Amino acid sequence: MFRFRIPETGLRITILLAISAFATAQESPSPIETASSTPEQIPSPSPPASATRNVQLRVIPPPMQGTISLGIFDSNDKLVRVLHREAKSDNFTVEESSLGTAWDGKNDAGEYLPPGKYRARGYMVGKLKVDDLGKVASPPDSASDHVSVRLVTNPLVTDTRSVVDLGIGFDGKGSFLKTMDDLPLATINESGNLTRVVIEKNGEKAADLWQDDGSKVEHLRVSNIDKLIGFDCGFFELR
Repeated sequence: MFRFRIPETGLRITILLAISAFATAQESPSPIETASSTPEQIPSPSPPASATRNVQLRVIPPPMQGTISLGIFDSNDKLVRVLHREAKSDNFTVEESSLGTAWDGKNDAGEYLPPGKYRARGYMVGKLKVDDLGKVASPPDSASDHVSVRLVTNPLVTDTRSVVDLGIGFDGKGSFLKTMDDLPLATINESGNLTRVVIEKNGEKAADLWQDDGSKVEHLRVSNIDKLIGFDCGFFELR
């Protein structure tokens, strides 16, 4: 586990951004003249889509053991790239006093995004405990698609929200906790073929969830959902 020196005065998050971008363009070839007296114009190729863009991110994460989920958001606060999902420190470049990573300017579909303002922010997520409470006929009517959770806060960072709405999602790999803007935070269960998942708060530090695969409904309890610390890198320009 990568260790940081943490001042006794409290938690501290320092995020340094170094952004660099450059693009290459290809010159259009000269028109090719045919045997006729009128030269034929050959369309010029488009500039290569593989323009080199590299946004360097260096993060000193919150002082808590766990995994890091980091997303890139556009100026409208829409998630455009899940840069890290449940990542450990060895998924980053370990530097003297920070963890380094990079964004290539692409979205999750592998497409280059237009120049403009973007934002990197995410969460440090502590280890969750998941208990299987067995099969039930159906989830309760009071269950929904999200719960509100009070985060572990940093007194030195005033713009980090102390309460966050956590959603519950699923895909072909199973169910997972996520933010309401769709940043995946932690895997809950690896059951495939799910058709519905709902969640309900159980005290301040736990939640019950029910997942339906069309043939059965499983009841699970997730503890330690309050072990979350948010961090925000702020806005930067993609050129």
